[in-house]
Amino acid sequence: MRISPARSIRGQFTPSGDKSISHRAAIIAALARGPSLLSNFSTSYDCTSTLNCLRQLGISITAANNSQQVVGNGIGGFAEPDSLLDCGNSGSTMRMLAGLLAGQGFPSQLTGDDSLKSRPMRRIIDPLETMGAQIESNGGRPPLRITPGRQLNPIRYALPVASAQVKSCVLLAGLHAKGTTSVIEQQGTRDHTERMLEWYGAPIQTSEQKDGAIEIAVTGKTDFSARNVDIPGDISSAAFMIAAAALLPGSDLTVRAVGLNPTRTQFLSELTSLGGRITTAELTAVSNEPVGTIRIEGGLGPPEQQGTRRIGGQTIAQLIDELPLLAVLGTQISGGIEIREAAELRVKESDRIATTVENLRAMGAKVEEYQDGLCVDGPTTLHGALLNSHGDHRIAIAFSVAALIAEGDSEISGPDCVGVSFPGFFQLLESLAIR
Repeated sequence: MRISPARSIRGQFTPSGDKSISHRAAIIAALARGPSLLSNFSTSYDCTSTLNCLRQLGISITAANNSQQVVGNGIGGFAEPDSLLDCGNSGSTMRMLAGLLAGQGFPSQLTGDDSLKSRPMRRIIDPLETMGAQIESNGGRPPLRITPGRQLNPIRYALPVASAQVKSCVLLAGLHAKGTTSVIEQQGTRDHTERMLEWYGAPIQTSEQKDGAIEIAVTGKTDFSARNVDIPGDISSAAFMIAAAALLPGSDLTVRAVGLNPTRTQFLSELTSLGGRITTAELTAVSNEPVGTIRIEGGLGPPEQQGTRRIGGQTIAQLIDELPLLAVLGTQISGGIEIREAAELRVKESDRIATTVENLRAMGAKVEEYQDGLCVDGPTTLHGALLNSHGDHRIAIAFSVAALIAEGDSEISGPDCVGVSFPGFFQLLESLAIR
């Protein structure tokens, strides 16, 4: 994919349905009793993997326009699949379905593409085995073979690593255990699973502990009824166009009907602190999720602080998808950006620390790589280059943004991977870019 520099980004768009919420809406609708209409369901390859796996488990799913109707069979109402459950490239699909399948009375096997087979799954295997599940793996990596065991036991589990996927996996398993299962997180992660369960009237409670930790508890073996869901636009996908507009003076971009869940908007806060001119309006609640409109006026103003901007600690979990993009932004601000305590990036669809460093250097940026992050100098004039996506959708899209602000054309290898999260990204980019 060849990308030419742009003078500005102008126009408006409504992002496709949020990928994280779509996964959870489909899975929780399958656990409910009766038909749920999921409007604005994500068109991403990852969410298609979740739908396909649910169909194999005996769930009736039909598509109509941009919606999916899921007919749930209630807790324990799944059928034994007649073949492997292929999760494609989707770690969310595998980790959440593992929790759902751990308490079933039939065997199942979760697999995926080569990238997914390289990703760590011990983080979900350990708590599920503590609950009584029987899981075989390839040294803690997929495929996962789940065999029927005794009744799942409820547990109280403190997350060793901040992860919304692990939290969701344990909560979904807890719905199949007799008693109350809870997850304790010291660092806040995406709370879409909790919100979706609450929307469906499922037995869930959230409380704050004395030390500031959050405990989320579910009561197992309790049925709940189907309900329609309107899925907001994906803020993680919108972030790339927002960044492009902020970086190019003269831009004026409006993003409508986009999810503004507080666990997902840290990127907007970071961009504002770097001098981005961002306003939000028309705030409302849709299916228990906050939604609104974002306007971005181009050209970064003075940053809130001088020197190198450091990103780390508790904000990492809330910025995990946008960290490569923030590294690109770092090339354009005085003092640059340092990202630390982000070793989780090394076990994504690619090693996102290594791939970000490789592509930034190809464009002429000065970057230092650490085991848990990187530091990029700025401001730097980027030049067009051959950029390697390594089959990673976030890397391909982040460096498409970098290509817009570079001198000369760039080429992105393996561009088809953007369909994992953002089908139609390149077409949208061309419709909004002014050259």
